[in-house]
Amino acid sequence: MSETAVEIGGGTEERREPTFGIAELAEAFGVTPRTIRYYEDQGLLTPIRKGNVRIYTKRDRGRLALICRGKRLGFSLVEIAEFLHLYAVDPDQIEQMRFFLPRLQERVVALEAQLADVQQTLDELRRIEGEIVDHLSARGDRDRPH
Repeated sequence: MSETAVEIGGGTEERREPTFGIAELAEAFGVTPRTIRYYEDQGLLTPIRKGNVRIYTKRDRGRLALICRGKRLGFSLVEIAEFLHLYAVDPDQIEQMRFFLPRLQERVVALEAQLADVQQTLDELRRIEGEIVDHLSARGDRDRPH
């Protein structure tokens, strides 16, 4: 992490704040620099450019944290982009929460259904395993894998 003078409000004010290089952010969030550049291409991140060098601010770091969390939770980049846009325009986060709540609820329902499917599959696999073990034991097979 380094510090860079960052223009605020169209250049009317300048202050020093922590900044990050692309490699630092990639390592911190467990993503590749290519992934970060992709998010930039999608308009999700807007680093400062000094020549070919990208300089990311605390705001970019925060946005990347939200992007990674959204992806981990199964949201699309389109949904994440809309969420980030609402975050930027609504300081009270009311519209952001209204947008997010039904999507979150849908995601919970979908994951609960997946969990039920996985549990059913595990139960069936364990039942079949028991049948196989019983069958082998009844035939005197003691060299079965454990």
